[in-house]
Amino acid sequence: MRVGIVILPEDRWWAAEPKWRAAEEYGFDHAWTYDHLGWRNLVDGPWFSAMPTLTAAAMVTSRIRLGTFVASPVARHPVPFTRELTTLDDISDGRFILGVGAGVPHTHYDAAVLDGPELSAKERTDRFTEFVEALDGLLMTDGFDFEGDYYRAKGARNLPGCVQRPRLPFLVAANGPRTMTLAARFGAGWATTGIKAETQDEWWKGVAELVKTFDERLDAVGRDKAGVQRFLSLDSAPVFSLSSVGAFTDAAGRAGELGFTDIVTHWPRSGDYYVGRESTLEEVVSDVLPVLQGRNL
Repeated sequence: MRVGIVILPEDRWWAAEPKWRAAEEYGFDHAWTYDHLGWRNLVDGPWFSAMPTLTAAAMVTSRIRLGTFVASPVARHPVPFTRELTTLDDISDGRFILGVGAGVPHTHYDAAVLDGPELSAKERTDRFTEFVEALDGLLMTDGFDFEGDYYRAKGARNLPGCVQRPRLPFLVAANGPRTMTLAARFGAGWATTGIKAETQDEWWKGVAELVKTFDERLDAVGRDKAGVQRFLSLDSAPVFSLSSVGAFTDAAGRAGELGFTDIVTHWPRSGDYYVGRESTLEEVVSDVLPVLQGRNL
């Protein structure tokens, strides 16, 4: 099993850089950051942009894969975003993964601050579908044309293209049948946060149901189940996975039983969200990660 960690883009670089370096030194397989204009009540504090943060992270690491967890069409247009993605893929020497999701409702900061039209759930999924289809074409084809209800492109250039061929990988976040179909069509991987629940058992039951639905979507589009990576965001559960070594070990084991190839946790924080101790992270790194990754202790 591969293990990743999310580092929120809230620290000035002098404080953030050691975390990104440590993520690689600790042996994590991938490291991520949120791609938002602001997130929940943390919008009242410091917040930095995802793409420059990941570019800086690429310059101080050499092995670990880096990605957005996740980018959405709420504040992105696929044409200029393609240039950023190609650039980051180049600077990281092919270590970048594009995590994409549909985006949250208008009541959340990203949509509200842009004061755009309020979209229904169906309309957000329609826009997300266009976004992914457009990015796929833009990253694969030089001189690409696209015309949809939300995005248009005319003769969009993409040279020199991605380092990773035929393009950088998409990790498509999806909890609903339509977005799971999109993940099955375009994703090198599928990511899920599970369904909102009050207890751990309810959450894991919901995750198991989502796995079954995703398998059905893969069958429907004719993709080999073994050919698609499966990512679980552990900290969407009611209990933070790094609240203790036992909590992390249990979560990793249950994810493995459900067939997830990758799990993602968050760097512990002192307040509000993902509250935990860095000492717990260090214990997990020394005692649990080697077992999960099949390394010798």
